Amino acid sequence: MIRLDGHSLTRAQLVAIARGAQVELDPAALEKVERAAAFLAEQVAREEPIYGVSTGFGSNADKLLGAHPLRDELAGAKPSGRSLHAELQDNLITTHAVCVGEPFAPEVVRAMLGIRINTLLRGHSGIRVQTLQSLTAMLNAGVVPVVPQLGSVGASGDLAPLSHLAIVLLGGGEAFVNGERMSGGDALKRAGLTPVTLSYKEGLALNNGTAQMLATGVLALDELEYLLDTADLAAAMTIDAFAGRLGAFAEEVHALRPHPGQMQVAKNLRTLLQGSTLADIPYHLVPRARSWLPQSWDTPESQVLSFDIGWDWVPDTQRHGREKFYRRFKPFRGGKKHQPQDSYSLRCIPQVHGAVRDAVAHAARVLEIELNSVTDNPLVFPDREAQYVEEQVISAGHFHGMPLALAMSAVKAAIPVLASISERRINKLVDPATNDGLPAFLIGNEDATESGFMIIQYTAAAIVNDLASRAMPASVYSIPTSANAEDHVSMGANEARHVLAMCADLGKVIGLELMTAAQALDLRRDMINAARDLADRADAVTFARKVQGAPLPGDAAQQGFIAEVDALRVELSDAGAFHPGDAVKRAHAVVRGEIAFLQRDRALDGDVRRAVELVAQRRMDAGLRVPASPDAG
Repeated sequence: MIRLDGHSLTRAQLVAIARGAQVELDPAALEKVERAAAFLAEQVAREEPIYGVSTGFGSNADKLLGAHPLRDELAGAKPSGRSLHAELQDNLITTHAVCVGEPFAPEVVRAMLGIRINTLLRGHSGIRVQTLQSLTAMLNAGVVPVVPQLGSVGASGDLAPLSHLAIVLLGGGEAFVNGERMSGGDALKRAGLTPVTLSYKEGLALNNGTAQMLATGVLALDELEYLLDTADLAAAMTIDAFAGRLGAFAEEVHALRPHPGQMQVAKNLRTLLQGSTLADIPYHLVPRARSWLPQSWDTPESQVLSFDIGWDWVPDTQRHGREKFYRRFKPFRGGKKHQPQDSYSLRCIPQVHGAVRDAVAHAARVLEIELNSVTDNPLVFPDREAQYVEEQVISAGHFHGMPLALAMSAVKAAIPVLASISERRINKLVDPATNDGLPAFLIGNEDATESGFMIIQYTAAAIVNDLASRAMPASVYSIPTSANAEDHVSMGANEARHVLAMCADLGKVIGLELMTAAQALDLRRDMINAARDLADRADAVTFARKVQGAPLPGDAAQQGFIAEVDALRVELSDAGAFHPGDAVKRAHAVVRGEIAFLQRDRALDGDVRRAVELVAQRRMDAGLRVPASPDAG
């Protein structure tokens, strides 16, 4: 049970409400709600002109409500008994519920209800306690209004979608109960609830605010925060698969450019890669893949491998001016190039992932303020000293969604960035020109019939392009509404809705990287360990068969060559088994629990589906979440 008071709702609590948590109303907050409702009733009795209470809405704001319908004054007409004040509020809801498209998921709608209830508890909206209690009972009973996704311009708030919420409270519209779609009246009856008749300003209190954009934004950030951690994990697995270099993630390096997200990602990578004996491995120990041949291996255990391995020897004639280097590193070129830095998609992970984190963190701060803000109009201040009512019922613009819209625009632009760098790592893994000696497309392919992981990168590229084409900010394109009374709007509802939808596709790319990195990691680990095992059981002459560029028999350099090969063999033999970081190892086991190593080409559609599900179902998160760094803010 989550207690709502209008002041302390958190994003985590809202996510819990979205997923089914019950709510209760703070008694002290209800006292403020009652005070504002009583104040409005008193002002109406005094015939004070109040926007949205005794006047029309929007472009009708200059029209005052009469005491009764004008048609009651026709000769011979009988009094209708209609209250124009009640009719105004009812019509506001019933005419504004005009959204189109597929309904929002129940989680989004429940979050919208939770937000609306919380903001009304601030006591500045004029809603009655009994109406607020009915709205709460509807949420707790599992009545989920059908809210089509398209129809809000983000000012005056999310009028149309919030009207779909409120119309069910009146017994209209449609709702889901236990997944079954039915009329709003039947849904209330199923839950043992009765329809509400609205009073002064209650329609406006119910449908004027930022609940749709805020609900979708909060749920999107909840997913993005998980995806950011998972992207760091996928990147760490890729780094181990490359036997990458860790210097770029050192704490003292990032202290020189201390963006919070960047520092956090660097720390995450250091933690995830802790225990790795693949990262920072000396260049000369890493063999490159060669195509498997029947004579590649000499034992039954090694003959099951899908690859051969090898190095190129660097003769003395090519070491001129590089003697010092070759005193430190043995003169063999294998899979790793002799250079001190990795490509940007590896080396710049903290800068790129971190910038995305910072965009998400900024949006989170905006959304957390909005969660406990009053966003309808006009605002009621019953206890304010005033000469005229308009000093106590003030028309402002808190319904305008631009604070949320701009924050979500930045997040929207960041999503393709995170997906793009993930796709670049996938491409780097499968391309033999860039994968540091791994087999082309991560498959043995000795008979030239196999494609391996080639088309996985195509799928990732297609998703990245789709995300990029959807990243244009909606917030920059205002279209005036309400006969130009609402002449500048935020389009924040579209912005947040886009972000929530784009999260799912971002997760697909990260899933594809995890699947690809797991294959590459197996190959890298097995290639180096195969070299180590061979070094353990072979003499220098036998081991030299894996080295190309050897001097011809009888050449004066032959003896020195064998001595250098033997030094390489001894170093490999003396090394322990090579393995990834502890967290990467656990993550790899999760992937391998669902997706087998690709020894030979097979149908990959099921593997791809399972990779996507591992991320979508948050199964990669088990035991791998890195605690936040105190210095990361």
